[in-house]
Amino acid sequence: MPIRLVLAEDSYLMREGITSLIEIEDSLELVAACESFDELISAVDEHRPDVVLTDIRMPPTETDEGIRAAIMIRERYPDTGIVVLSQYAEPEYALTLFESGSSGLAYLLKEKVGDLEQLKAAIDAVSAGGSVIDPDVVDLLVASKKESSLDRLTDRETEVLAEIAKGRNNAGVAEALFVSERAVEKHINSIFTKLDLSQEDQTNRRVQAVLQYLAEQS
Repeated sequence: MPIRLVLAEDSYLMREGITSLIEIEDSLELVAACESFDELISAVDEHRPDVVLTDIRMPPTETDEGIRAAIMIRERYPDTGIVVLSQYAEPEYALTLFESGSSGLAYLLKEKVGDLEQLKAAIDAVSAGGSVIDPDVVDLLVASKKESSLDRLTDRETEVLAEIAKGRNNAGVAEALFVSERAVEKHINSIFTKLDLSQEDQTNRRVQAVLQYLAEQS
């Protein structure tokens, strides 16, 4: 069965371009294309797609409709994957998108959308519950730091963070590193403290820690 998609993009040329790319790929099926926040929500309620592709800025306000729509859709339909498309690298929007978890979410720059292989990879990833973050956005998240916060971590803490970045939960990290889950929890709490993430909720801290780690690897 093809992956069923709803596309939200207010630019006619961009919408038609993405539509043409999707039609090339037999494993994808576009069930609706719309150009505003309200149309997107209605289309998702009607078609229950596997994945939503949405621009960030759409009518009526041309500000953060795509992010707000993504959050609303995930609350209503948790299994729906979402790929957010942005004209510019805006890390604050990425953090808002991922603050409740990264599973099934992707944040891509529009300049990459012309590459069908890359777009298809993002769609496949969120459809399967994975996540994708544009490397340019990740870079900006730590660009202002004069020294890497990751330098504060011990070798073991770095190994734990690397396993988290692979999508493993605490049990998976413990198994991969041959340590107890209790030891993993202690290492994670230490990572949060050293990366100055101690004031956020557990899920958001994990996402932000991974974003910092990925930025250092790019």
